Amino acid sequence: MASRVSAWFSILLFSLIVSSISAEETETKEFVLALDHSNFTDTVSKHDFIVVEFYAPWCGHCQQLAPEYEKAASELSSHDPPIVLAKVDASDEANRDLANQFGIQGIPEIRILRNGGKSSQEYKGPRDAEGIVAYLKKQKGPASVEIKSAEDAAEVVGDTNIVVVGVFPELSGEEYENFLAIAEKLRADSDFAHTLDAKLLPRGESSVAGPLVRLYKPFDEPFVDSKDFNMETLEKFVKESSMPLVTIFDSDPANHPYIIKFFDSTGTKAMLFMNFSVGSVESFKTKYYEVAKAFKGQGLSFLMGDAEASKGAFQYFGIEESQIPLIVIQTADGKKYLKANLEVDQIESWVKDYKDGKVEAYRKSQPVPTENNEPVKVVVADSIDDMVFNSGKNVLLEFYAPWCGHCQKLAPILDEVAVSFQSDPSVVIAKLDATANDFPVNTFDVKGFPTMYFRSSNGSIVQYEGDRTKEAIISFIEDNMAKPVTEEPKTEEPKEEEKPVKDEL
Repeated sequence: MASRVSAWFSILLFSLIVSSISAEETETKEFVLALDHSNFTDTVSKHDFIVVEFYAPWCGHCQQLAPEYEKAASELSSHDPPIVLAKVDASDEANRDLANQFGIQGIPEIRILRNGGKSSQEYKGPRDAEGIVAYLKKQKGPASVEIKSAEDAAEVVGDTNIVVVGVFPELSGEEYENFLAIAEKLRADSDFAHTLDAKLLPRGESSVAGPLVRLYKPFDEPFVDSKDFNMETLEKFVKESSMPLVTIFDSDPANHPYIIKFFDSTGTKAMLFMNFSVGSVESFKTKYYEVAKAFKGQGLSFLMGDAEASKGAFQYFGIEESQIPLIVIQTADGKKYLKANLEVDQIESWVKDYKDGKVEAYRKSQPVPTENNEPVKVVVADSIDDMVFNSGKNVLLEFYAPWCGHCQKLAPILDEVAVSFQSDPSVVIAKLDATANDFPVNTFDVKGFPTMYFRSSNGSIVQYEGDRTKEAIISFIEDNMAKPVTEEPKTEEPKEEEKPVKDEL
């Protein structure tokens, strides 16, 4: 589920992040390598470090990113050694296996590939040329840099970024090796450094003695410490400490990395949305921080979003601006709980009611169609039980997005499939707008569009992963549909006295 939520929000948040990207013309020469299924493996295997964007020509976000990505590629081509940027058209059917291999869930998605493609890491940096260049130069270097002077410390530990610093009596041993391993694993999310001399660190650390990990952050308290070098515990410490008590969702670019981390994280999320320009925002913010602090460590992470910047989130949750101030809680399995037109003195009691199981789940749904006469039937959240689970029919259900080019291409093919089964009332071809309706995510694992599942009349469910052709889909349905029960051949009725005796039920 976490992957599905992060995929949806990656798409929605990208429009916020790219809003400040310029669209200047690029040079005629193209520095971004065009890769496909025929040359991908051979090209990637020759590089210890290569960056690959998965895109689609029809994707608006990809089009916005393209000139910035090209400018970054141009500048990085003169880096010593050069840093290569490449791209793969994920909308090309021939490249589908490549996209599946790297678990591409939304586009554009950028991957950093190391060691000839043996290691893959999601790019989580800026989307403008200057930011891409700076981020990739840092990613190309060592996972953790050594601080040898006060000047090094001042350059590494700033006021606006998260930095994880390991302090060690010597640069060897289990603690040091574990720290470097975590730095390598989490380098896309945070900056890492290490030192033998704590006195070099800023903010009066002369009393710090290693081995110790100190995480500096530009929010809440200035830093937090840990002396536990167990790999799992250290990773958890870095991840949890790298998140603000309350993530602020607004148009400030400095907050974008934390917004993405928030939605990428697992666990239950509490999100308060309101208009940041109204006078009551400070009282809401103060109270919300109090509630976040009171429930810290109880499996809830908190976000406060400005209505103007959160329009994508409104679309995802199916809520209206007229409902703000509004709080939404979403669990890891996708269930949602909502309180609209919230008063400041209701925040704490409502969250407590949720924790006590007193709040009913909310389901986003389009209206049930009054007429549903097209060959491909429309399913919404409020009709999925009747039309799919309880229909007693063999149902092929497509999960789609209105803006998805693949879905638009598939639509006439599904129409033809539906027409071919019109004489068989046991088969239904249907579609559900996954951007406007909730659905059982534990049953349907939708990571991208379009996704198709088939539920036979006997209740078995299987995902369709074949070719998107009329012939292939029809063959799949015929192979997986439940066959009607045929009557057994009649035998001669035994005489009354010869009939077997049966106990009544």
